[in-house]
Amino acid sequence: QVQLVESGGGSVQPGGSLRLSCAASGFTVDYYAIGWFRQVPGNEREGVACISSDGISWYKQSVEGRFTISRDNPKNTVYLQMNSLQPDDPAIYYCATDIVRRLCPPKIDYRGQGTQVTVSS
Repeated sequence: QVQLVESGGGSVQPGGSLRLSCAASGFTVDYYAIGWFRQVPGNEREGVACISSDGISWYKQSVEGRFTISRDNPKNTVYLQMNSLQPDDPAIYYCATDIVRRLCPPKIDYRGQGTQVTVSS
């Protein structure tokens, strides 16, 4: 059974950092593309970052240089390190995959419940 569980969200001040985790089960994270997405209620979902099976990463332009996606194969977990968080970064962040595509972006066939990120002073 495919399962994705996010954690690591929270509230930080502008300029702060958070590291989100996406623990996967039922498949191997280094075999498929895994994406991080975010959504503010009432707004459209947007892709934030993605890592392909060969380790190549992609970032939304507004987060490039601040966010880093990585993968720990033994732990079967994908991370999103978020630095220099800004007031337009708050959202529910979730990871997703389709366990079909090895290159980014994946379809959102499987996703976790999400983790809330808040940025406020």
